Amino acid sequence: MKENKYDDKIFFDKYSQMDRSIKGLAGAGEWHALKKMLPCFAGKRFLDLGCGFGWHCAYAVENGAVSAVGVDISANMLERARRENGLEKITYLCMPIEDVAFPAASFDIVLSSLALHYVESFSDICARVHRMLSPGGTFVFSVEHPIFTAQGAEDWYYDEDGSILHWPVDHYFTEGRRNANFLGEQVLKYHKTLTTYVNTLLLAGFELNGLVEPEPDAGMLGLPGMKDELRRPMMLLVSAVKR
Repeated sequence: MKENKYDDKIFFDKYSQMDRSIKGLAGAGEWHALKKMLPCFAGKRFLDLGCGFGWHCAYAVENGAVSAVGVDISANMLERARRENGLEKITYLCMPIEDVAFPAASFDIVLSSLALHYVESFSDICARVHRMLSPGGTFVFSVEHPIFTAQGAEDWYYDEDGSILHWPVDHYFTEGRRNANFLGEQVLKYHKTLTTYVNTLLLAGFELNGLVEPEPDAGMLGLPGMKDELRRPMMLLVSAVKR
């Protein structure tokens, strides 16, 4: 199912008020870890799957990429991407990630940031990315951590006073659809185990290059609720190379 929640006005307005929406990469708590996993962009062709506001496309071009293509299902996302990150070497395309089908070896680096947990078949994405990458090309992605997505609701358990007790993990090995509460709205996501993410990459012909469960950047720990992010992993970052 290809849900396009980001073209819902109420949801998009809420998302646009998030720190990462306003400040870009500087407002993303995992960016300090993700950028260390990215290869050199000089002379490379870059593809961003689920590009959102285009922050990573702009970063790639500003760091030497000869071209960047950003793909997103949301017209709202791409309208802002073209307005705020519409550099000459960047092309933005409106389509679902599941439909992306560029010719073989079209790109040297493929990135997907916090988008693949919206996609049902990770194996299909791995096969598509492997085909689109040049030999030795790099696939880097971030997703919501399987511990974060397992139970589904994506919220803490609280006591009667509203204080946080713990993060629930349930039905971990039952993969598939989850109805998550994100920004007060119901959003469809797909839970996958850590085993599925890693083994699917390996079976698709990738070599694992790095795996990180990032803690928030130290400079953000003073923000409301940020210290609670140290109590369980929220994100999973993975870097792989096409064999």
